[in-house]
This record gives sequence, structure tokens and C-alpha cells, in this order.
Amino acid sequence: MTTLIKLEITRALRNKKFLFFSVIYPPALYLIIAGGADSKPIPGMKLDMALYFMVSMATLGALTAVLMGNSERIAKERETGWVRQLRLTALPGRGYVAAKMASAATVSLPSILLVMIVAAAVKGVRLEAWQWISIAAGTWLGSFVFAALGVAIGYLATGDAVRPITILCYFGLALLGGLWMPLTSLPQWAQNIAEWLPTHAYTALGTAVEAGGAPHVKDVAILAGYLLVFAGGAAWLYRKDTRKA
Repeated sequence: MTTLIKLEITRALRNKKFLFFSVIYPPALYLIIAGGADSKPIPGMKLDMALYFMVSMATLGALTAVLMGNSERIAKERETGWVRQLRLTALPGRGYVAAKMASAATVSLPSILLVMIVAAAVKGVRLEAWQWISIAAGTWLGSFVFAALGVAIGYLATGDAVRPITILCYFGLALLGGLWMPLTSLPQWAQNIAEWLPTHAYTALGTAVEAGGAPHVKDVAILAGYLLVFAGGAAWLYRKDTRKA
């Protein structure tokens, strides 16, 4: 499994398009959105634009890395027979799923750190040391939820259908989760839905720390629940795909 993780990370680092959208794009988008913003608090929130979008763009970069890249790669590997070839090795099914999740989450780390560095260097964001560490760690750990979703979609969809399904999930979760704009800018019905989405809980981990507190138990529980559902679904789809093979 360790060998497969190393291989997946190497493949991702060689993909220039993947690196642009998962590593370079989020900090660039952060500068576009928050670059000219003042330090006034966002209506209905205690955070200003620089603080809020530092977390949302870090989560967006992690979401791009673990979801967009993972699902398409797995669907293509199934079609080309690479997954069937791996079944002939000593690698167990759970090892394949875990390797995909771990490698995707590892690649997401540079994006998270780069957004935080840009926020500190360009926008002058200043936090306590424990807050920087907590935000980085929470954002990285939370990305495993969406890495599991990427694996599940990769086994659920065919090579032709995986991209539109992934894009629909990506933009839907990002918009309703408050990654593109604060939830206070959305209608009340959308805010009610967003409270139970994994992206909202994911972003809330960092914003709670920025406000000087700890992540809410509800948000942690929501992420844990989605992780179990997505990982369980990925494992079930893997076994189903094995029986077909």
C-alpha cells in the first residue's frame, strides 16, 4: 500500500493541469476575491473577507485535489484494466481504497499551506501559532471525507460519465457549502440545506478556530458521518466491481 501511495503522489505531481487547479488556482482565486477587500466584518459574521476566504479557498483547493483528480483517475483505471491487474497482487481491496484516499489527501496539503502563506504575506492575516496549526491540520484531515467521495464516484461512474458527475458534485457542494461566498449571502432555504452538507461543516472547522474557539461538535459529527458513508460506499462499490471482474 505504501508503494501505491508513493506512485499516486508521483503521478499527481507530474500532472501540470492537476497541479494548477489544485495548488496554484486556490491562492490565486483568494487574491482575486479578498485582495482588495477591507477589514470590515462580513455581515452576520465575526470574520472579515481575508480571514473567511483564507479558510474557504484552502478547503476549495483540498476539495479540488481529492475529488476532481481521484474520481476520474479511478474510472479510467477501471476501464484500462489497471485495477484488475492490481487485484492479482497482494494488495487487498481495502488497501487500494485507503491508498487512493491517503495519496489524494497528501497532495492536497501544499494547496492548504500555500493559501495560508499568501493570506499572511499579502493580506497581513495574523493569528496565534495554535490557530495556524489547527486550521492547517483540520483542513487536511477533513479532506479525507472528500477523498472517500472521490473513490466512490470513481467506482460508481463510467469513464464517460465520471467527469460531469464529479463536476456537478464539486460545484454543488462548493456553492452550497459557502466556499464561493458566505452563507449569509444565500437565501434562507439554501442556508438550511447547507448546515447539513459536508462542505459547510468542513469550512466551519477553520472559521471556528479563526474566531478564537474550537470546532463545533456538530460539524465534527457531520464530517465523521459523511466519512463513514462515503468510505463504506467506496468499499461496497469496490467489492461489487470485483465480482463483475
